[in-house]
Amino acid sequence: MQFKRPTQAQLKELVPDNTILLGYRGSIAHGLWESPDSEFSTDDIDLMGVAVAPIEHYFGNANFIGKRSTQERFIGEYDSVTYELRKFVGLLCNANPNVLALLRLEPHFYLKQTTTGKLLVTNKDLFATKKIFHSFTGYAYGQIHRMTHNTCEGYMGEKRKTLVDRFGYDCKNAAHAIRLLRMGIEFLHEGQLNVFREDRQSLLEIKHGEWTLDKVKEESDRLFRRAEDVYDRCSLPAEPDMDKVNELLVDILDRKFFGGQD
Repeated sequence: MQFKRPTQAQLKELVPDNTILLGYRGSIAHGLWESPDSEFSTDDIDLMGVAVAPIEHYFGNANFIGKRSTQERFIGEYDSVTYELRKFVGLLCNANPNVLALLRLEPHFYLKQTTTGKLLVTNKDLFATKKIFHSFTGYAYGQIHRMTHNTCEGYMGEKRKTLVDRFGYDCKNAAHAIRLLRMGIEFLHEGQLNVFREDRQSLLEIKHGEWTLDKVKEESDRLFRRAEDVYDRCSLPAEPDMDKVNELLVDILDRKFFGGQD
């Protein structure tokens, strides 16, 4: 899997200087990225980061990277989203599939891990809860809807629309839906989020239009039922331990502002 890594100059434009954790997300993280030369490729090079805001954000009333504490920037094929630390941890507590994945990447898919950023990764199990069921199945439902209602906007939009016209549905959304359901079931059953996909070949088959729309719907229906069954027997806690989550946040901010750590 060969993709072009962003240069230092591009990273300076894509992410804030005080980013403590940065890695690939999306198709690269899942092992599903394809070169633009492929007739089926509609992939950006997606990045996700976590940044600590200036101290005024935590002890005053200053906003950081927008009112929603989220910054998204595009440079060519690069699509980068950065979350302020507390915003990121809030998404983790709600079992957002995309942010959970950033804590469980293959080591070579991280572009930056500072001392404080590594604390998030080493404490990833704090955020393994039964909320996974609702978030992963909810995102999968969204992909199922979009696979026949997608507007194909953004980078590679025209190429993606051509593929939708060819196969009668958005195969990329279909692959996302099946992947999300499989990942959610594995997480509920095993307590592990398998970001890099060992089933990548079957997911690429879906992405390449080798599955009919009926087959996608049948498999997704089966997986939704399987997710419900696994959820009923899941031993993960219902909610994160918020005392421990708060201790982690305080530790990171203390090290960053008063401990001289990066």
